[in-house]
Amino acid sequence: MTEKYRGNEVEYDNEIELWVYSDTKKTVRDNWEEVPCGNCGKNYTKEGHDGCLGTLIGVMNACCGHGDGEPSVQFLDGKCIFGEDAKAILDILKRNS
Repeated sequence: MTEKYRGNEVEYDNEIELWVYSDTKKTVRDNWEEVPCGNCGKNYTKEGHDGCLGTLIGVMNACCGHGDGEPSVQFLDGKCIFGEDAKAILDILKRNS
């Protein structure tokens, strides 16, 4: 069974009962901070934010969509936006952050 995590192919290793990166067989649990986005190649920022997005003002959490999910943004008031609308909002927020 193959899935994606931040744009990187991962698979479940039944022997060790953990998810591993398909190319290196290193565990996702122990190596996720060092592995760049499989789509754009950016690493996490020094603050721990996704390198694709950086630090976004007024946002509780966000997803760039580089994994298998669609882009999303959740504002501090709890409102969530998904898909192309989220992508447009994230592009604006990235320019202004």
